[in-house]
Amino acid sequence: MAFLPFTGSSEHPTDRHAPGAAPRPGPVRRAAAELRALAPGLGTAAVAVVLSTSLSRAVPGMSAAVIAVACGVVLTNLGGFHRTLRPGLRFAGRRLLRLAIVLLGLQIALPEVLALGWRALMVIAAATGGTFLATRWIGGRIGVSPRRSLLIATGVSVCGAAAVAAMHEVAGSDDDDVASAISVVVLYGSATIVALPLLARLLGLTPHQFGVWAGASVHEVAQVAAIGAAAGAGVLASAVVVKLARVVLLAPIVALTSVTLRRGTATRPAGAPGTAVTEGGVAGTPGTAGGADTPGDADMSEDAAGAGTGTPAGAGAGSAVAGAGRRPPVMPLFVMGFLTMVIARSTGLVPAEVTQALPEVTGVLLAAALFGLGTGVNLRELVRGGRSLLLGGVATAVIGVISLLGVVIIG
Repeated sequence: MAFLPFTGSSEHPTDRHAPGAAPRPGPVRRAAAELRALAPGLGTAAVAVVLSTSLSRAVPGMSAAVIAVACGVVLTNLGGFHRTLRPGLRFAGRRLLRLAIVLLGLQIALPEVLALGWRALMVIAAATGGTFLATRWIGGRIGVSPRRSLLIATGVSVCGAAAVAAMHEVAGSDDDDVASAISVVVLYGSATIVALPLLARLLGLTPHQFGVWAGASVHEVAQVAAIGAAAGAGVLASAVVVKLARVVLLAPIVALTSVTLRRGTATRPAGAPGTAVTEGGVAGTPGTAGGADTPGDADMSEDAAGAGTGTPAGAGAGSAVAGAGRRPPVMPLFVMGFLTMVIARSTGLVPAEVTQALPEVTGVLLAAALFGLGTGVNLRELVRGGRSLLLGGVATAVIGVISLLGVVIIG
């Protein structure tokens, strides 16, 4: 048996660098290099968060996350985006987004939701599920791409911008789809702040009925809170709890959609063409929510696929996923984290001090994430979205009518 000669070094022979090869940097240097790469983008996102948070406090019913998207869109389309911002904004649009959705679960206590009673829960389920399905069906009839219809359906039926961002992770959508869906949520959700109180008075609804109707039909949590605060404590209490009950449905809707897309990807032949060219010029495929490859998508790593590299914040990220035929996970990890946090809050494991501070933390993270997504939006494509606005209006009417009928029936 031959033995390697002892050289006085603990280095394994296979660890030695080949002649002329540069030594690999250590973990500390690699971490420092990554932080330097992320710093410009994250610093810009932090400035946007401060600005959007300040504006949201001055404009009732407008969440900081929605304003942050607008800031990202303005930055890119006015030529203010620089390539050094891309790594940090990609990190915000993927990692911080998932963390924000997980922490959103800590705002929901199941005992409070269950205390609404089975009749109110049935109204919430019918309004949310019925609107989600109807919006997707109507979107296909009027020529809105499947992926955009999916995001609009999720945002209107569940919880606005946060729901759009969560579904974006699994839907194969791009940042223009995200911006279009959020624009719909902002436009029609803001309109309900004015319209719902007027309609409630005309219909003679009690404060409790009005609160349930607002919570079951208005898109954003901030918009629900604005309506409740203006109408009084009796409306506010029931409206917010009903709205949070809708937020609980985010996890099963995203998970079921992911399973559906996974099955569609598995059964569709590789390279199968889309069924039709719809709004935005994208070929839509029922199983994958549409998709069209963009330059540079083929070279994406799995980690970058969620935020993309072909545009400032990676518009077309979902196209890479769909185009490559990568199957969405059965249950995304951030959805599992969301459910875990709901359970932790519901069982009393989280101190009250933590739960009181979390809405602010979650809002900051979500604003930073959506700012990153907003920098990938091309306004020239977005302005073509007339049919998206029509779909959002129809979806808003659907959820309003279903929830109102439910409120009137249960009394």
